[in-house]
Amino acid sequence: MSIVILLAIIGILVAGGFLLAFVWAVKSGQYDDTESPAMRMLFDDSKPVENDKE
Repeated sequence: MSIVILLAIIGILVAGGFLLAFVWAVKSGQYDDTESPAMRMLFDDSKPVENDKE
């Protein structure tokens, strides 16, 4: 029965670590802009090269 208590404590500590990591990520601004990274691949980054030899 003592192993169940030990595993519960370890589980709570791991969950708390993930919660702290999530709060840190939100405060550092990682989730500020979720729209433009998905739309960025739809736009061309390079400009076409003009041929002046004609």
